[in-house]
Amino acid sequence: MLSVINSTFSPFHLGSFIRQQYNLRPDTVCTLLKTGINDSFLINDGASKFVYRVYSLNWRTRSEILEEIRLLNLLHSNHVPVSYPLLNIHGEYIEELKAPEGLRFGVLFTFAKGEKLLNFPIELHYQTGVIMAGMHRLTNGIKLGRVSYSAEEIMEDSFEQLKKFLPSGTAEMDFMVSAQKYLLDEFAHFDESQLRKGAVHMDIWFDNISIDQEAGITLFDFDFCGNGWLCYDVAYYILQLNSTEKDDAECKLKTEAFLNGYESVTGLTAEERRIIPHLGVALYFFYLGIQCRRFDNWSNTFLNEMYLKRFINLLVKRYFKKNGLG
Repeated sequence: MLSVINSTFSPFHLGSFIRQQYNLRPDTVCTLLKTGINDSFLINDGASKFVYRVYSLNWRTRSEILEEIRLLNLLHSNHVPVSYPLLNIHGEYIEELKAPEGLRFGVLFTFAKGEKLLNFPIELHYQTGVIMAGMHRLTNGIKLGRVSYSAEEIMEDSFEQLKKFLPSGTAEMDFMVSAQKYLLDEFAHFDESQLRKGAVHMDIWFDNISIDQEAGITLFDFDFCGNGWLCYDVAYYILQLNSTEKDDAECKLKTEAFLNGYESVTGLTAEERRIIPHLGVALYFFYLGIQCRRFDNWSNTFLNEMYLKRFINLLVKRYFKKNGLG
């Protein structure tokens, strides 16, 4: 038998396993939600819904997942609306799953009730700011046993991945080289005494927010949580708002509402506000690096030279120039 680099569990057989491990009803149904960086399955026992995440091989260690769980339990116990992990019948959070490619890990999470909305009203952006700030009040000063999001991690390691797919000498690569040099110099001169540090989500945008008329807003998918400046989360949210809201006036109103909501709970320093655009562009570097890194078992359906050129021209360059960087 040839080795494999990635596989997808049968929803039927995985459902039978989960039903036993969590003592769910006999008529529990498991369906595939999506494959990707990790695989997600919807579990429905008729009375309740859950999401079962199967982590990709060697994507996160057991200890890293336990730290994600520790953070989620802290937030949940302090009434931050998040999808949180559930114990199995053995009192454990993590399942070990033998896959053809090797040992993978699985965790069952509560279901984030509602729907994902690409564009949503101004008042919900305000509320998202309130929730994020409430989360940061808890995570300020916390150290997770996970990655620390340094300039090297965000912009240098990711850039090495990008080089594998975007040729040197192209206008897009020339821009990325220049932008990286500029940003690394800027990062070196940030006033870190004015930047709060702690546990960060790093991926709060519409795709990881569920909105329900009754339940309100729920945050989920803390797979990229780690250590860093809390304003990374603020910068990423505003970055994504700029990429999804094409009307500049509407984007400005929604950004202001989000920031007003955030600062109704806890303030941003002047330095944190100043560097929001810099962090946003840096996070474009980071997530392009992730896409390149995970080509073999995720991004190969869309990632190629043309995709990268369009991404850089339409998103990275636009945001860089819009904020007067460089």
